[in-house]
Amino acid sequence: MEHINLVETFAEFKEFKNIDRETLMHIIEDVFRGMIIKKHGSDENFDIIVNIDKGDLEIWRNREIVEDGMVEDENLEIEFSQAIKIEPDFEVGEEVSEELKFADFGRRDILTIRQNLISKIHEYEKDNVYNKYKDKIGEIITGEVYQIWKKEILILDDEDIELILPKSEQIPSDYYRKGETIRAVVSKVEMRNNTPFIILSRTSPIFLEKLFEAEVPEVYDGLITIKKIVRVPGERAKIAVESYDDRIDPVGACVGMKGSRIHGIVRELKNENIDVINYTENTSLYISRSLSPAKTTSIEIDEENKKVNVYLKPDQVSLAIGKGGFNIRLAGKLTGYEIDVYRDTETEFEDVDIREFSDEIDQWIIDELISIGCDTAKSVLDLTIKELVSRTDLEEVTIKEVLRILGAEFE
Repeated sequence: MEHINLVETFAEFKEFKNIDRETLMHIIEDVFRGMIIKKHGSDENFDIIVNIDKGDLEIWRNREIVEDGMVEDENLEIEFSQAIKIEPDFEVGEEVSEELKFADFGRRDILTIRQNLISKIHEYEKDNVYNKYKDKIGEIITGEVYQIWKKEILILDDEDIELILPKSEQIPSDYYRKGETIRAVVSKVEMRNNTPFIILSRTSPIFLEKLFEAEVPEVYDGLITIKKIVRVPGERAKIAVESYDDRIDPVGACVGMKGSRIHGIVRELKNENIDVINYTENTSLYISRSLSPAKTTSIEIDEENKKVNVYLKPDQVSLAIGKGGFNIRLAGKLTGYEIDVYRDTETEFEDVDIREFSDEIDQWIIDELISIGCDTAKSVLDLTIKELVSRTDLEEVTIKEVLRILGAEFE
């Protein structure tokens, strides 16, 4: 008997990379059993032997020997006169095993088997890819940019599996060329028309969380917990962290010595500003920290409506709001409160740091005033021109101009 050599007959099977040989042979057996059922009505009396190493296959049909003329089912029984042609020593009641010839299937059957095999293998590969990446949701993967389109980037992983990074999931300043390496988090895996689609993201808060896990061992080990992350991708992010071990400073550990740990994350996110905040159950303190780098004076909380009025010194208001309003917007998302900021009515006109006037007063003049203890506008205005002349090296005309500038702030 000529064995059905699958390696030669279906040479293209060698091209499938995401399927192991043993699984391939199981698929081949299933396809042949399907053909046997279609041809003979049942496969229960057939033995299919697949040689994984050699890549060949044998099919044996087992039938009971009955008296001539007593055959009721040709698939399960064989006449005695036919059985002794296979082996002269057979007797009625015994079982005879007969190997099926490859030619017995016929040309049309062979083509059907071939098509079914390819279809089954493709189906298995798709399911395999889907299941593999379904388990990777929330994990960072590294791939190579293969194709760049207007609305998305096609990326190949190390097994040449296709991954999609939509434009909406890219940081606005992201720019890649074909062949470049890219890192992103697996955001979503879904089947579309029986084809797996793996969607990546670089804008997801999970991406930032996983970057911290990779850079900060204490986060990876669970010694530091990330309570919440909010982002405006490419602009600013706020991350609240907490440690249950009093010996660990969660903010310091995340930032690292001289920013060594956070610098790599910032570079990966195209210089996105990252504020690491120490989480607390104290709502007022948490809101105050969330507005970092601004320093608050007082806070009024309306728990019922989830609103907060924050009062700050004049020089802190712009810091609290931040460029493009990102800082206050992210603070609201982080804390869950609608935040409004106001100049502190009690301190608004009391004083202003003299450094705030650096755009109108030369720095060397400001330094001279600070050297005599006048580090605020009021502290300078409280002195007479004569006192300022005697205590500093400034000319009277210069002092008059400084007083004019500072006085205008309180008019």
